[in-house]
Amino acid sequence: MTILLDAMGGDNAPDEAIKGAVKAAKEIKSDIILVGNEEIINSKVKEFYNKSKIEEVCSNIKIKHTTEEIVMEDIPTVAIKNKKDSSMVVGFKMLKEGEGDVFISAGNSGALLTGATLLVGRIKGIDRPAIAPLLPAYKKSFMLIDAGANTNCKPLNLVQFAQMASIYLKTTLGVENPKIGLLNIGTEETKGNDLVKETYNLLNQNSKEYGVNFVGNVEGRDCFSGEIDAVVTDGFTGNVFLKTVEGLGKLVKRNLTESLKRNLWTMICSLPCLPAIKRFSKTMDYKEYGGALFLGVKKPVVKAHGSSDEYLFYFTIKQAEKFVESGAVEKMKKEFEKN
Repeated sequence: MTILLDAMGGDNAPDEAIKGAVKAAKEIKSDIILVGNEEIINSKVKEFYNKSKIEEVCSNIKIKHTTEEIVMEDIPTVAIKNKKDSSMVVGFKMLKEGEGDVFISAGNSGALLTGATLLVGRIKGIDRPAIAPLLPAYKKSFMLIDAGANTNCKPLNLVQFAQMASIYLKTTLGVENPKIGLLNIGTEETKGNDLVKETYNLLNQNSKEYGVNFVGNVEGRDCFSGEIDAVVTDGFTGNVFLKTVEGLGKLVKRNLTESLKRNLWTMICSLPCLPAIKRFSKTMDYKEYGGALFLGVKKPVVKAHGSSDEYLFYFTIKQAEKFVESGAVEKMKKEFEKN
């Protein structure tokens, strides 16, 4: 297996992408290709590892040289069209042509979605692909879909999001009969706007036909109960939900740290609790769950967090390898193309 990593994408590129790739390469079976400017990458390799080439650090990492990069300020459609030798466009072309099995990027989200859709292509039968991150819940994780790819949706889109989530959770994470909920302002079937009400009726009446274990409406506070495996919503609502969760997680971590370090007495008293605190911190850390999957395109694509550091790249690379090994994309093709 070959994992393609956009070395020039993200706030901390290429430094953290290189470090994360090296860390992951020592633990995975796959080859990794860093797509980006070879001169810049190898200069960083010299700085970090005192080696002249990345292959001297890890034999299963190579470089695909590119001369351009897509930055956050670029207009997605224009960048994909005009920056043909950018790390993102080259990575997508390699993926499409079979030179890699999965593509990871922490770069411009709009460009990633545009490139994946236009250069790799949608799975036949899927109206719109969706971004699907995994988030922490009680003793497990849950999938949020869509988290920002589609701000305006039709009921059909949300139904397909539910189907894709169900296939991924069964195939990749081994969840036998994933419980799929619809994000809403109340659990009653009469609650919500027209989009949510129509989607509720479709899923409630045709869940067996869709192959979805639909459990009804879910309020935001109940997403973390551990009772739900995936929460379906439109991309606008999903992105607001995602950013709120990330902000709340940072607030909890910051307040907890300041409380424990308030004075000498609190620091001493916290020492016996440190193992439990570390376990709690680990379960709440979004880095542990890797990147967001881009479901609905013909090849596996993973969107890493824009501010990814070494550890998030490390976890995302391991997640991407598992994504490919599961055959989830092929399963989606089979399910949707037969309709």
